[in-house]
Amino acid sequence: MADVPPTAAHTDSHTHSHARANASSQTRANASSHAPLRAAVRELCAGFPDAYWRDLDRRREYPDTFVKALTEAGYLAALIPEDYGGSGLTISDASVILEEINHCGGNAAACHAQMYIMGTLLRHGSADQKRTYLPKIAAGELRLQAFGVSEPTSGSDTTQLQTTAVRKGDHYVVNGQKVWMSRAEHSDLMLLIARTTPADQVKKRTDGLSVLLVDMREAQGKGLTIRPIRTMMNHSTTEVFFNDLEVPAENLIGEEGKGFRYLIDGLNAERILIAAECVGDGRWFVERATRYANERVVFGRPIGQNQGVQFPIARAHVSVEAADLMRWRAAELFDHGEPCGAEANMAKLLAADASWEAANVAVQTHGGFGFAEEYDIERKFRETKLYQVAPISTNLILAYVGEHVLGLPRSY
Repeated sequence: MADVPPTAAHTDSHTHSHARANASSQTRANASSHAPLRAAVRELCAGFPDAYWRDLDRRREYPDTFVKALTEAGYLAALIPEDYGGSGLTISDASVILEEINHCGGNAAACHAQMYIMGTLLRHGSADQKRTYLPKIAAGELRLQAFGVSEPTSGSDTTQLQTTAVRKGDHYVVNGQKVWMSRAEHSDLMLLIARTTPADQVKKRTDGLSVLLVDMREAQGKGLTIRPIRTMMNHSTTEVFFNDLEVPAENLIGEEGKGFRYLIDGLNAERILIAAECVGDGRWFVERATRYANERVVFGRPIGQNQGVQFPIARAHVSVEAADLMRWRAAELFDHGEPCGAEANMAKLLAADASWEAANVAVQTHGGFGFAEEYDIERKFRETKLYQVAPISTNLILAYVGEHVLGLPRSY
């Protein structure tokens, strides 16, 4: 999980009203057109039932078998163009894949980063870099799952990163520390954001940051150290230390000093994909709560017959479906190449809130059994809570909407 700032782009509602109208009119059609993809993902996920995820959660282990199955099926290469061996699908398609994983009771967070991280390489990498890495990522020969952004002292203020990359001849020397770098132990490559120009030497505070592609297979033991962080959910997150790590200068992505811009460029996709995962979680919770409320009989009737049980489930369903509409609106704008910063951020906020509401309802409906490991409610409850905080907190999204959508003064 990477703690990153809200995207800077926003949509001019007058200039892009036509695109917005098209996106809204196509929402229902697109949702139904993904039925074959949904069915295929569900079929794959059927081989990884609740017991699989429950066991991994208990042992805090990475779902390697599941990730390999997704890779072999081509799903993790969804957004890589066909020219590089990928599927060349849209963000809408990719969001369906991640949604269905969570809807089936799994946890797409184990692998979702590869979908949006590789976008930085695709959009800003050199022709040689793309030819070298993208086909191997698409084929599953390499995993690009690690994203080095957050640091212990800077939090969401990415411009205050302390990790440095100093150019010395044909390589950069990296020193510093990253935290909340998820999947670092299970990735071959890392995209690293580091300061290449001291903060006191730049004109704008967003300047002077660069993106480096780090081959973690070669780096470990040569200046790179990974330490796992045990968290409330099975998320395989770590802190990473850099001590005079040498990275070839040819691994610089794009231009030196423009890393912040490249980071921002990829955030809309991240927001949309995370929103889809939350929609999947929300539907899982609502379905489990509904089933239990129909089956559980107390005082001679199903507990779901009581409005005190029924109405919260119904409201959670309404919230999830409403969030899904914003997810589709954002995805359509993204796929049409239109600005969608506001929609992507709002989709993430609405979906995260909806899934968290549904999680609480599911626990309350199950009563004591909601805390029992065998019911899986408590596991998914912990997993979906993450998205209230990461990869961007709900408060930062509200700050973005207040400033960039409503025109209010900057609040931070």
